[in-house]
Amino acid sequence: MRLLLVDDSEELLDLVSRAFSREGHEVKTAVDLRTAKLAVAEEQPEVAIFDLALPDGTGVELCSELRESGYQFPILLLTAHGEVHRRVEGLNAGADDFLSKPFAMAELRARVRALGRRGPIARSTSLRVGSSQVDLTAHRVFRDGQEVPVTARELAVLELLASRKGRVVERYHILQTIWDDLNEGASSSLDVIIGRLRRKLGGDVIRTVRGKGYLLDEDQESRDD
Repeated sequence: MRLLLVDDSEELLDLVSRAFSREGHEVKTAVDLRTAKLAVAEEQPEVAIFDLALPDGTGVELCSELRESGYQFPILLLTAHGEVHRRVEGLNAGADDFLSKPFAMAELRARVRALGRRGPIARSTSLRVGSSQVDLTAHRVFRDGQEVPVTARELAVLELLASRKGRVVERYHILQTIWDDLNEGASSSLDVIIGRLRRKLGGDVIRTVRGKGYLLDEDQESRDD
């Protein structure tokens, strides 16, 4: 698998590169946005790992620019623990997964393998489910043509589900991605947000898959016709 790792820490680049190379992966590295964009142009990676803080910008900016240019390969962002607002920004920019620093190499390898198996995701600029529409470019939500006010976390949950429309998104994955936490408080907060989204967009838009998680019901629109 072709991997691109972008981080300004030479020590981390060396450590991660050697770990993935031993598994037979082809690893390219970059220390800033400029070098990363050149690496993408030369040979599109199958999975990319971006640190948030880079000398000439951020991993979120790089992710956003690549998505706007049409690149759809999976992107994992490395964040500091507790940077929830950064995770929301990353989701809005098109990131697929997050991992907090410091991290265990085994977890990073597992997440990269999962992203590699999933492959690129076709991202629409607008998603319609039933009478509701999510504008993924402007980050606005509408129901029956009227804009619906949503909080940053509501939008983050909705866009995470939208990125996998018709497929189950595991509850733990939502909590790890958006809250960076699996405790009872984060779990209760997720329940509240799911409830609010259902009230705002319609009770059948987000379906619970018992024992697993949630999905945006791609059949909802056809049932409403």
